[in-house]
Amino acid sequence: MKFGEILKKTEHRPWKIPSGSGKFYQEWNNAIFLHWQVDLPTLKKFVPEELEIDLFEGKPWVSLVAFTVEKIRPKNLPSFSPISNFDEVNIRTYIKSGEKSGVYFLSIEGGKRLSCKVAKGISELPYRFSSIKRSKKAFESSNVEFRDQLKIQYQLGKPNNNKDELDKWLTERYALFQDTPNSINEFEVHHLEWNINEIQIEDLTVNYPRFSKLIKNKPNKAHYSKGVKVIAWGKIKKKRVIAYRRKI
Repeated sequence: MKFGEILKKTEHRPWKIPSGSGKFYQEWNNAIFLHWQVDLPTLKKFVPEELEIDLFEGKPWVSLVAFTVEKIRPKNLPSFSPISNFDEVNIRTYIKSGEKSGVYFLSIEGGKRLSCKVAKGISELPYRFSSIKRSKKAFESSNVEFRDQLKIQYQLGKPNNNKDELDKWLTERYALFQDTPNSINEFEVHHLEWNINEIQIEDLTVNYPRFSKLIKNKPNKAHYSKGVKVIAWGKIKKKRVIAYRRKI
């Protein structure tokens, strides 16, 4: 599907598509979503004060998303698979900034050192390298420095053709907000609505010591998707008005 074809389908978006035709293309494929309902005071310790934590029926959520990034490239250039294709794990929560709702990354890992270096340099997102392996029905990640460990074994279920409001709230996000010492950076993205499947988690180890009070026990909800084709715009930098506070 070409840039123009993706941009024509916008009825599912909560706000108008940004001006211009986008700066980057990428695919987020074979995505596993694990979702936990969490405690608000605990979550606030990890989120910049400039951003408002978004709530669903009065409760905040944190999600772990494990997937494969493919064909990432600038708009008018070809992709280069040694950098463009890599496995990723991100841990995110849901926030608001002004009239837009989006996601905020608590953690973001990539399975190739060079890809992490390039992505971090261009986007300022907090990419770090982790050892990641995936097969048809398993996903594993480990990071010695942070003592993080993830192991998922799963079976796919039937397509979810009747998504409820929480399903959509957790997956249909078209903005990302991330902090640096001097700015809050905003990124807009566009893709078609996620098609999701049910997923049966057969074995799960999620050990992220920094987030042990947020991610614990079995997830409250899980999804799987074959993926989406994504158009992304460049970052918009907004100067911080609150002194930088190192996240826990």
